[in-house]
Amino acid sequence: MNATERLLADSKDIWNLYYTHPFILGLQNGDLDPDKFRFYILQDYLYLEEYAKVFAVGVAKAKSHELMQTFSGILTAITHVEMNLHNGYMGKFNVKPDELGNSARSLDNLSYTSYMLRVAYEAGEVEILAAILSCAISYEYIANNIVKNNPKATEHELYGEWVSCYSGEEYAANNRSLTETFNRLAVDYSDKQMAELSEIFRRCSQYELDFWEMGWNKAMV
Repeated sequence: MNATERLLADSKDIWNLYYTHPFILGLQNGDLDPDKFRFYILQDYLYLEEYAKVFAVGVAKAKSHELMQTFSGILTAITHVEMNLHNGYMGKFNVKPDELGNSARSLDNLSYTSYMLRVAYEAGEVEILAAILSCAISYEYIANNIVKNNPKATEHELYGEWVSCYSGEEYAANNRSLTETFNRLAVDYSDKQMAELSEIFRRCSQYELDFWEMGWNKAMV
C-alpha cells in the first residue's frame, strides 16, 4: 500500500459519502437546482483563489526543482483552466464582476482554506501535498463516478462542462503527478509520520464533504 492508498483507506468512510450526497447526485442526474450550483460555483471560485495560494507556498517550500515544477504547473492549471471554467459559469448564471468582488466566503469555505493555508505555512512540502490531495483527487473520483453511472452527464447543458473538466485526462495527469511525488517522498515515513499526514488528509476530506453540504443548503454559516 503506497502513501496515497493509505490516506484513502483511512478516510474511506468520508469519501463514500461523497458519491451519495444529494448535490453530487444532482450533478449526476442533471436535476440539481441551478440556484444551488450558482451558489456553489461562486463559493468555489473564492475557494480556488485561496487554494492557489497553497500551491504558491508549496513552490516556495519545495526542496527539489521537480516538486517546484509540479506545484508551479498545477498552480497555472488552477488559475488558467479551473478558474476559467468558473468564469464561464459566472456568465451562464449572470454573476456580475461586482457581485463576485463583493461576495464573502462562507464559514465552511473560510474554515477550509484557513486550515490548508495554516498547514502550508507551518509545515513542510509533504504535509502541503497531504492537504492538497483531498480536494484534487476527490474531484476526479467524483466526476469519474458520475460518468460511470451516467455517461451522458458530460453532455448536460449546465453541468456537462464541469463533469468533463474533472473527468478529463489533463486533470487526471496533474493528479498523477501529485500522487506519484507524494508517494515517493513519503515512502520511508514511519507509522507516526503517516498518521500525521492521514490526519491532515482526513480533516480536508471532511471539509470537502462540508463544502458539498454548504452548496446544497446555500449556507453562509
